[in-house]
Amino acid sequence: MFKTLKNDIPASIVVFFVALPLCLGIALASGTPLFSGLIAGIIGGIIVGSLSGSKIGVSGPAAGLAAIVLTAIGTLGGYENFLVAVVLAGVIQLLFGVLKAGIIGYFFPSSVIKGMLSGIGIIIILKQIPHFLGYDADPIGDEAFLQVDAENTFSELENAINNIIPGSLIIGVIGLLVILFWDKVLAKKAKFFTIIQGPFVAVVLGIVFFVVTQNHSSLAITQSHLVNVPIPDSFSSFLGQLTFPNFEVIASYDVWIIAFTIALVASLETLLSVEATDKLDPEKNVTPTNRELLAQGTGNILSGLIGGLPITQVIVRSSANIQSGGKSKLSTIIHGFLLLISVLLIPRLLNKIPLSVLAAILLVVGYKLAKPSLFKSMYQLGWKQFLPFIVTIIGIVFLDLLKGIGLGLIVGIVIILIKSYQNSHFLHKEVDINDKNHLKMTLAEEVTFFNKGAILNELDKIPQNAHLEIDVRKTQYLDYDIIEILDDFIIKAKDRHIEIKIISTQKTIENPESFVKFYNEITPKKSKK
Repeated sequence: MFKTLKNDIPASIVVFFVALPLCLGIALASGTPLFSGLIAGIIGGIIVGSLSGSKIGVSGPAAGLAAIVLTAIGTLGGYENFLVAVVLAGVIQLLFGVLKAGIIGYFFPSSVIKGMLSGIGIIIILKQIPHFLGYDADPIGDEAFLQVDAENTFSELENAINNIIPGSLIIGVIGLLVILFWDKVLAKKAKFFTIIQGPFVAVVLGIVFFVVTQNHSSLAITQSHLVNVPIPDSFSSFLGQLTFPNFEVIASYDVWIIAFTIALVASLETLLSVEATDKLDPEKNVTPTNRELLAQGTGNILSGLIGGLPITQVIVRSSANIQSGGKSKLSTIIHGFLLLISVLLIPRLLNKIPLSVLAAILLVVGYKLAKPSLFKSMYQLGWKQFLPFIVTIIGIVFLDLLKGIGLGLIVGIVIILIKSYQNSHFLHKEVDINDKNHLKMTLAEEVTFFNKGAILNELDKIPQNAHLEIDVRKTQYLDYDIIEILDDFIIKAKDRHIEIKIISTQKTIENPESFVKFYNEITPKKSKK
């Protein structure tokens, strides 16, 4: 891990600035003490980050659980009672990990995962525009389209336009321009500009702007438009902010129902985030999902014991980590320590950061998740990929995360059933008796995303220095998810010194550079459509 410190430290700073307002905002949206969100962020970074097998995934409180938390506290009659459910949810997640339930994540098609990423990116943009303009009436992290105050995402945008705060807008624009210029121009000029990241510079400029203009009536930014971190008077008062569970209610039926609900939703969100994060990872690392469930369960037990919110792996923070150059889990762990140190030592300095600058950072993150080029590429892949993709996005933006994913998954399954009802699908691997390092993998007529888990398992078992033949002569339909898996394997095979031969009816190729390129060459245009 320590070999990548030069990448991980700058990335951890960016993730810290993204995580800080989200931890506070999610706690506010959940109806819990603000400190509970910071506890979850600290444990998600340090504890879950240390135990997880993911190199670039970041865990913390999730906005998708805010509505469940808010309702559960009312049902259980207090936050202390709710914390018991959080602890039990962690225990249930440990059980999920032991039972190897992590394989569930492999049954979500690539189009739905990419739709989830794009949908979250669009939500980030829509929800951060008001804060960018200086309109901070709603808590950061409020992902709901229809809100409890009878407003919705678009009406809030209209309200923001009618309530622009000049100082917030100016420093937000400056911060956004600095981030873009740093990323597109300066980072390519000298190594220094890759170590000191643009978002960090934008935050520093935001603090300077607040200090300089606080006595200027037209540009001054008031406290309601700044980060709001609880300020402890001493270490004892810091500990005094901790809340402990009331285990007297552990036998309550409602506590166990809510615990199971949190465990199920948190595990699902984590597994989807793991799948999405692995797709974004430029080094194509594969996160062990069962170990991730064990790490998340441990984190939730500890978070519940000291007053923290439920924890999941979070795609917003994970994608910020990847986009900022994070290479190992050290960036996640350092970001957790930065949260802890900042709350202890510099809360007053943090409370001078304008929310519009943090919104500028998140606008860039949102755009990178929902690039127009992704929509174009998914459309070009054909309706079988584009329809689940776009349905997932619409569902996430206008309903919520899990409903959007559910709708996209239903559409994806219907398409697969339509395509697969004529033929069965299987995976067959042969070992040469004379040379056990010589393997042959034959794909069936129909190979869909249902086969992802089996294929990943077989490819992972292939030893170093092996020779693998992949026979696709019988294959009539190869799902894009499987194409991606084989393409990723070809990239990683070089590091494992595995020689690859691909055999089709049209051609045979040794050690291909890309399975996608090979598949496009052997597939007639009519078939791809």
